[in-house]
Amino acid sequence: MDRLRVIEVFARVVESGSFSAAARDLGIGQPAVSKIIAALEERLRVRLLARSTRRVTPTEAGVAFYERAVRALTEANEADAAAQGLGAGLEGRLRVCAPVTFARLHLVPKLGRFLEANPRLRLEMIMDDRTVNLLEEGVDVAAHLGTLTDSALTARKIAQAECVVVASPSYLARRGTPRAPTDLLKHAAIIYGQRSGGDEWVFRRGRSEVSVRIRGVLTLSAAEGVRAAVIAGQGFAIASRWMFAPELESGEVVTLVPKWRLPPMDLWVVYPAGRLTSTKARAFVKWFETTIK
Repeated sequence: MDRLRVIEVFARVVESGSFSAAARDLGIGQPAVSKIIAALEERLRVRLLARSTRRVTPTEAGVAFYERAVRALTEANEADAAAQGLGAGLEGRLRVCAPVTFARLHLVPKLGRFLEANPRLRLEMIMDDRTVNLLEEGVDVAAHLGTLTDSALTARKIAQAECVVVASPSYLARRGTPRAPTDLLKHAAIIYGQRSGGDEWVFRRGRSEVSVRIRGVLTLSAAEGVRAAVIAGQGFAIASRWMFAPELESGEVVTLVPKWRLPPMDLWVVYPAGRLTSTKARAFVKWFETTIK
């Protein structure tokens, strides 16, 4: 078996976390996958994978080998694409990760156009509000909202959205409407627990600046929970316009203290460290930029 095929098998085992999943993806038997990995480890004289009853994970040597293996596969795919011409379209697997609510509202409904243009592409969408280890999950590109806390990531900012204070009309009818940022301290705050940067917000109006430390009555780990609580009239939330786009348009929620401005929310595309960006990932990001702006 040629070395590129061996590398492909090893990379798929690392990305899927099991021999059986890799075998299904590659269309070969599990014993063949196990035999290939065993032969690779024997040739290199080092253990690349740690086996357990639940999952296969790369050892330190396995991670180092995987990073270089993916580079080799990427370069080979890039060479094929250059030889065949980009007009042939994209093909194979592309794994994309994005926060649940953002993906549901702004990405998934539009994916049909991208897939129609690339009928041989198999897109896998990971929707998760948590920070995902791109390398371990085999992700080609991810969307990230807010501040980047890992300086080692390869990332590029592609868009910005206004941050706003939102609440439902039913909540405001019961509790009154805040007129200034400090009035928010008298109201029930719904906090998104995955948000980085703490609970202190700086509001600006012209040359005036007010810092408000929000204390939540309810903290939720998923943006969908925050949306549900706000829409149900349980309190106010500070979020990007992306997060409440349909409700802001319909009037189901409204913005508060509109004369005051908050720092905008950045949207980044993030690539796994140590891996060359594939043609598929670059094409997806280019399409993504045109849909979000």
